[in-house]
Amino acid sequence: MKILFIGDIVGKGGRETVRALAPGLRREYNCDFCIANAENVAGGSGMTKSCLQAVFDGEVDVCTSGDHVWDQKQFADEIESLPNVLRPANYPDSQPGKGYGVYVSESGANVAVLCLLGRTFMAVGAECPFAAAERIVPELRKITPIIIVDFHAEATSEKIALGRFLDGQVSAVLGTHTHVPTADQQLFPGGTAFQCDVGMVGARESVIGRDLQPVITRFRTGMPQRFTVAEKGIVLHGCVVSVTDNGKAKGIERVMRSLP
Repeated sequence: MKILFIGDIVGKGGRETVRALAPGLRREYNCDFCIANAENVAGGSGMTKSCLQAVFDGEVDVCTSGDHVWDQKQFADEIESLPNVLRPANYPDSQPGKGYGVYVSESGANVAVLCLLGRTFMAVGAECPFAAAERIVPELRKITPIIIVDFHAEATSEKIALGRFLDGQVSAVLGTHTHVPTADQQLFPGGTAFQCDVGMVGARESVIGRDLQPVITRFRTGMPQRFTVAEKGIVLHGCVVSVTDNGKAKGIERVMRSLP
């Protein structure tokens, strides 16, 4: 089977681009399942049920998240009614929502999705992602060998380390958070596909999805700025992972598309 994974969706332009392009990408690559990181769909920071609807309209099956999952206050109440939306699994169990799930693909196969949050250079109160993965992955493997991990983290070293740690136990470890796609897509020896960062669905003429000038001014002066979302010239970055019935990855391909 083939799985389409879409990088961090930024703002209205990002979610409208996913709605427009993702169905065609599923057909082009003959994908059975689609996952997207959607933690920035609501105004560039956080998630809301109404904003997520546009993403699901684009034939996305599951939305993952990250450190901005609770930026929109109402979402803590909304997430309980959204079984196909995942918060980081290594957040405290007392938080609403869930961090992993098993879903049925278009071809009828079970696909497990696990969302984890990194801790290096991240100001978050999360459990060790390695410990969380070590606890959760064996439980998921009892249900299905096809397991996709979204590792939302800053440090490339932490991402690579988790990928190597899970090699042979999951089908793919795919990095999100930095919004910049990396050129290191590969298959590890145990059969796990890996990419440090899948990238974003955001404006090409931007600083990781934000308008240029406020960000440049902040770096030049050190003074606070309002980082507005760049909504034009959106590019979709993602990847397609090919997985065998026994959960081993046999290919990973980077994807980049833009609206006409």
